[in-house]
Amino acid sequence: MPGQYDPVSTEEPTYPPTSPGGGGALALGASPRHSLDSVGSGSDLVYRDIAEEDPFEEKSGFRDEEQDEEPGFVVEPRRLRPRKRSRKILAVLIFIVAGAAAIGVLAASGYSAPSFAVKSGNRHITMDHVFNGTFSPHFQSHQWVAQADDGTYSEIDPEGNIILHNVLNNDSILLVASSDVVDPRSGNRMEWDWWRLSADMEYVMFRTDYRKQWRHSSHGNYWVHRLSDKATFPVHEPSPADVMPSVTHASWSPVSHAIAYVSNNDLYVLTAAQLAAARPRAIRVTHDGSSVVFNGVPDWVYEEEVFSTDYAMWWSPNAEEVAYLRSNESEVPEFKLQYYNPSSDAFSVNPYPTEVDMRYPKPGTAMPRVTVHTFSLASYAETGAVGSKRDLHWDGELAVTDRIITEVAWVADDGLMIKEIDRAARSGKVVVFTAGKSEGTVVRTLGKDGEEGDDGWIDHGQDVIPVKSGVGGYVDIVPNDGYDHIALFSPITATEPIWLSSGEWEVASISGIDHEKGIVYFVAANPSIDRHLYSVALPTKDNLQDFTPEPIALTDTSQPGYYDAFFSPQAGFYGLAYRGPNVPWQRLVQTGEDGINIMLEDNAELNATLAEFHRPIETRSTLQTDEYELNMIEILPPNIDTSGRKKYPLLIQVYGGPYSQMVSNAFKRDWHSFLACEQKYVIVRIDGRGTGFKGRALRNPIRDDLGHWEVEDQLALARELIKRKYIDRQRVGIWGWSYGGYMTLKTLEAGHDLFTLGMAVAPVTDWRYYDSIYTERYMNTPEANPDGYVRSAVNNVTNFAGIDLLLAHGTGDDNVHFANMASLVDKLTQDQVRGWRMRMFTDSSHSIMTRGANRELYEWMTSYLEEKWGHGGNIQH
Repeated sequence: MPGQYDPVSTEEPTYPPTSPGGGGALALGASPRHSLDSVGSGSDLVYRDIAEEDPFEEKSGFRDEEQDEEPGFVVEPRRLRPRKRSRKILAVLIFIVAGAAAIGVLAASGYSAPSFAVKSGNRHITMDHVFNGTFSPHFQSHQWVAQADDGTYSEIDPEGNIILHNVLNNDSILLVASSDVVDPRSGNRMEWDWWRLSADMEYVMFRTDYRKQWRHSSHGNYWVHRLSDKATFPVHEPSPADVMPSVTHASWSPVSHAIAYVSNNDLYVLTAAQLAAARPRAIRVTHDGSSVVFNGVPDWVYEEEVFSTDYAMWWSPNAEEVAYLRSNESEVPEFKLQYYNPSSDAFSVNPYPTEVDMRYPKPGTAMPRVTVHTFSLASYAETGAVGSKRDLHWDGELAVTDRIITEVAWVADDGLMIKEIDRAARSGKVVVFTAGKSEGTVVRTLGKDGEEGDDGWIDHGQDVIPVKSGVGGYVDIVPNDGYDHIALFSPITATEPIWLSSGEWEVASISGIDHEKGIVYFVAANPSIDRHLYSVALPTKDNLQDFTPEPIALTDTSQPGYYDAFFSPQAGFYGLAYRGPNVPWQRLVQTGEDGINIMLEDNAELNATLAEFHRPIETRSTLQTDEYELNMIEILPPNIDTSGRKKYPLLIQVYGGPYSQMVSNAFKRDWHSFLACEQKYVIVRIDGRGTGFKGRALRNPIRDDLGHWEVEDQLALARELIKRKYIDRQRVGIWGWSYGGYMTLKTLEAGHDLFTLGMAVAPVTDWRYYDSIYTERYMNTPEANPDGYVRSAVNNVTNFAGIDLLLAHGTGDDNVHFANMASLVDKLTQDQVRGWRMRMFTDSSHSIMTRGANRELYEWMTSYLEEKWGHGGNIQH
């Protein structure tokens, strides 16, 4: 996705990534670079697709045992992508230590409330304050331990020991002493960066020699540490110190202590019995892994646009089978990324660029051919390799050239569910496999003639969670009269849902299930700019026929609020993070009426800090365009004079991608707060047509026509705002990153008479340059929609003449390729449009981080605004 955000690293390495093949040796100094940052679902900016770069975004995620988020303060700009929800009961409580400065205290706290002034301190905000975390809320970081009693979480102490704490009885035990984990290669203490405990709590798996590849994927050497005798040995033959590790993912079985892992794109399984042997030797499940064939891990486009993970394998709940995706991208066109300097020193000389080959499907071209398979450990034990693998098929299965597998999930010990859609995301099926069968049953239909019931696209997330008690089945997030809600399908072969929620609001995520009590916990955008926590009881066998859902709010819905909740594995406890509109706080809560409720962080120090500084005035309201009510937020200079005696520049910040959200009640203070307080600019954002959390009717109009209705809404906003007496009509600008950069250029193209300035960072300039899975979801193929592709491109560049235009792009952008910027510059040159200013950032990816590039980019944009606009608040004579 160009640009929603899934959490990421604060730094971008200065070396190129490995080839997606993952099997080649690479010198240690040429490790794969960090992936693009993405925005977490608890953030103000929820980019479901291409996400705008926001280096000040507070991390609002958690790690589960198969998805590692790197704590950091930069969020990625990527998501031109669909919503990605965690599919399993969230096994981790991570109160992420927020690194980024989050956007400011809200001056207006109502959904459509009028503005009011907030008392500010006297200290000025500087760019150092913006970047050094002065305004960052703090959250404790803990991880629930699914294998222990519910309410147990882990902590790593300063010496590197792993400690387990139980919330209920306040007990603590030492799980692993760091001195006991010895690297067999050196005899020294192991330097690991990741760990996981086996289901039976007999072993701990560690990762060393971590090398990042793309956004989620990485390489590493994996080790098993046996707690009984403190022996440590490799899961797979470790690589030499100067060679890239071959293993790209490893995970414990949900029962006992088997391991499934991928090396050189082949799937291996190490059974519990094998692990107990003196020299463990794994079962090699597949034998065709290569640079173009992937087993158990996604290729680039599936990692980026579909699963948002580094794995494509799934253990059955009873650990008897492993399902896995096989991707063959041999027919996908090859794209070469060039890196000019594989070091951290800008003065280093690399006479020849390093080239990284990747397969990148663009609209209308061949996509990866994907199939789903299972491997049975029980069958292998009885018959060996013969008969232990199943190739899965179903009636009406789409051709492998024209389909996307959007989700694979176990919904019972012997029940597997697969979702398949066509490449245009217009039709699809949900298929269930039972009792070890290779032929599945189609149980649900997706698209206009199915669950969506309209002409929009099929959204896909990782939402399915099995229900392990009561009536059984599974829950999923499904459109209900045009709004995303929770549906129970019971039994797993059910074709019709039992609705657990409904109404003109949307469920953002399923947070957890208490299977013993029969309660589902979820977070809802109700209203759309809030996030509140709810619970709803599952039906029982006694009331199934006349069941009426009654969701209960667990947070105060009478007040604006933006909450995250991270539930323990059995949903007996949760970490509740309040993220706005006021200063964030964090509590540890036990479910039930008389459970514990402990304040973990109140951020009192941040409260005191905020009182010292200038503070912007923030108002949230709505703008009516056509029949749509659009959420907007204004960030105003403190003590703004609205009489018209003083004039203020207007800068619209835009993202606007499908299913994204920029306007919310989350607390945030960042670069825009600096511009409002110190430069005296008026900053405004609006979520127009196509954006998320207000129902499909608001999202669907942009189908087959990107860059039209979203732009019309930005123009309507500008026309409305320049009517205000205090806005300087000679200083009206717009800026954005990724999809926001695209929106900036399309808005300037259409509204050149309204705007005098624009800044576009890492923009898409023609959708034929972007990846097929994302683009075709909204635009269909170029063959089916040729006029739409031409219309959506940035073509009328002569309209940029007379506009102050700033452009920026990283040359190492694996997501929105530099070709987008090169094409735009070519058009500007051919049409002799002058006066624009452009910088390319050497080797930087979509997040523009390499060798200090991120801070430099913001400093450059700030100086550009000062040069062109100066300060606001000027008295007019």
